[in-house]
Amino acid sequence: MAVKQADRNIAARPVEAVVCIPTFRRPDWLDRTLASVLNQETDFGFAVVVVDNDAGKAEGAARAREMLAAGNIAHRVLIEANQGNVHAINRAFVVAQDAFPEAEFFLMIDDDEMALPGWLAAMVATARKEDADIVGGPVLRQFDLPVPAAIARHPLFVSIDGVTRQVDQIHGSGNCLIRRRVFARMAQPPFDARFNFLGGGDMEFFTRCKEAGFSTWWCEEAVVHEFVPAERVSAAFLVKRSIRTGSINYVIDRLHKPAALVLAKNAGSLGLGLLRSLGLLVRTGSLLGASHPFLMSVGRVVASLGVLPQPYKATR
Repeated sequence: MAVKQADRNIAARPVEAVVCIPTFRRPDWLDRTLASVLNQETDFGFAVVVVDNDAGKAEGAARAREMLAAGNIAHRVLIEANQGNVHAINRAFVVAQDAFPEAEFFLMIDDDEMALPGWLAAMVATARKEDADIVGGPVLRQFDLPVPAAIARHPLFVSIDGVTRQVDQIHGSGNCLIRRRVFARMAQPPFDARFNFLGGGDMEFFTRCKEAGFSTWWCEEAVVHEFVPAERVSAAFLVKRSIRTGSINYVIDRLHKPAALVLAKNAGSLGLGLLRSLGLLVRTGSLLGASHPFLMSVGRVVASLGVLPQPYKATR
């Protein structure tokens, strides 16, 4: 994606929003993400913070410095030596707040995503209009290869949709805005490092935000595309991902709910999950998609036995 070089006098505007992009070993994909952010048209100043979590090669950092040096947008590019997605996200948000003390809004987009035109303006406009603490938006999947409808409609690829409105909470950080006052009230660092290699640190953070009483809005117009490679649509991958989702849910419940309630939820989860899966199978005819509720229940039980997957733990 080409980056527009039109002079929008961004440098002369106060930085009101900072877009954070954690990255790990996907420099070509990062190019696409960065270009989509740099092409955003706004009536306010914004900055970009990129954190590369691959200290060994740091190809993403080198690519980001090259792209950002050619423009007039304020930025920081850093390398986070502690491996794990939570470390990278925390570093990005902490540096963004410190480096741009005048900024009010802090956004995040992943390095496998691309922001559509109007994304940044829509997120900030919703936060301003509704005085929202947190804003989320649609993440539409684009598959590298054609996939059957049953795969495209798999529950793991379905997210919140519908019109702009207030919601209880969002679950992912891949398309989010967090106001400065949220970070000021939450424990630091904001994301829990216990989720470093399991994943789900964003869901746990937004769960705490909900418990703290922060308001969350859904912005229909703030769209990003997530690019899904072929290896992430295989039956084996989706089965593992469903199990991991259940494990994440269990760990979050264990941290935030009474032990007796968590125990009771686990006791009935397999039976309830099986019933839900059978109902989905009848309605959709897709065995893979219908297996999701039951596999999540399996993940809860496995996690309660102390066995947790670590998909984000990379070998050096």
